[in-house]
Amino acid sequence: MIKLIIIDDDSLVCQALKTILEASQKVEVAAIGHDGSEALALFETHKPDILLMDIRMANVTGIQAGRILLEKYPDAKLLYLTTFADNEYIVDALKIGAKGYLLKQDFESILPAIEAVSIGQRVFGDEIISKLPDMMTPTSKPDFSSFGLTEKEIEILIKVADGLSNKEIASETFLGEGTIRNYISIILEKLHLRDRTQLAIFYYKHL
Repeated sequence: MIKLIIIDDDSLVCQALKTILEASQKVEVAAIGHDGSEALALFETHKPDILLMDIRMANVTGIQAGRILLEKYPDAKLLYLTTFADNEYIVDALKIGAKGYLLKQDFESILPAIEAVSIGQRVFGDEIISKLPDMMTPTSKPDFSSFGLTEKEIEILIKVADGLSNKEIASETFLGEGTIRNYISIILEKLHLRDRTQLAIFYYKHL
């Protein structure tokens, strides 16, 4: 059973989420709050597996609360659930170390996302991932050598983060698709990541 706290300034949203998630018998909603200050207090009290939080709220916003929370508890699992796909919010969520960012309208993905985050995965919706290359163009080439990656592996990592397919990467690097697949497998293993989506998130989080 996944222990969850829900923070949203709309009481109806909180109650609806609680009812639906608990009906799955996979989630226990330990508490509900309505702004960032309540999120911090409730987290201290209940120590949930996941904090599911909105972003735009009065007083203390979700981003402000998330920054404070993750500075104090770096291993806390914070999952944002909001109606806003603003670039600034997405970038801030990545930078502070949130485990996921979902849009409320993508309702069917909420429970699977909670389950994924509970076992250590990062979850960003397809719409969010598709926005990253345009949002976060680095002014200089990032240095990933400290992660044990070779120059060629870093080159391929960047192309994956830019949204290129294996076929496109193969064409640009004059390598075979099988070789590209092997490179990506090695990169995933070195970075302890699961898939291409996590590679993209890793890249933009470390810019």
